Amino acid sequence: MPESQQESPGQPGLPGVPGADEAWLARAVALAGQCPPSATAFSVGAVVVAACGALLSTGFSRETGPADHAEEAALAKLAGAVPAGATLYSSLEPCAARASRPRPCVELIIAAGLCRVVIAWREPPLFVPGGGAAVLEAAGVAVTEIPALAAAARAPNAHLLG
Repeated sequence: MPESQQESPGQPGLPGVPGADEAWLARAVALAGQCPPSATAFSVGAVVVAACGALLSTGFSRETGPADHAEEAALAKLAGAVPAGATLYSSLEPCAARASRPRPCVELIIAAGLCRVVIAWREPPLFVPGGGAAVLEAAGVAVTEIPALAAAARAPNAHLLG
């Protein structure tokens, strides 16, 4: 069942409003800290928010299985019911290629109809080539990067980055 609640004083606010994107992305970054450690995959958190500011879903890497990606986990909880205008916040750029599953996260995001993705940092080509943001933009999905949260998003991945 998706997490869902209307915007309230405890919610960061409407996606795209100054300060709200940073607050929602900070929630995604915090979720990355819940990922079981891995030597072969990044720790990532994701949050899906409706245009009205309602929290729809959250996910993190390896949440229910060793091959789960954060965006995949968050979207699976919505079972295809993503409202128009929703934004996905991810601590790392969504993958454009995958070693563990046939569909990369960018394909899942595009198929779900998300209009916007906000990230903290770009995927380095450690496991697969990056480039997810370019694929999303080519499909008409707006991508916003908030580098101020990149260091916090990299922290749970420090063992991979050297």
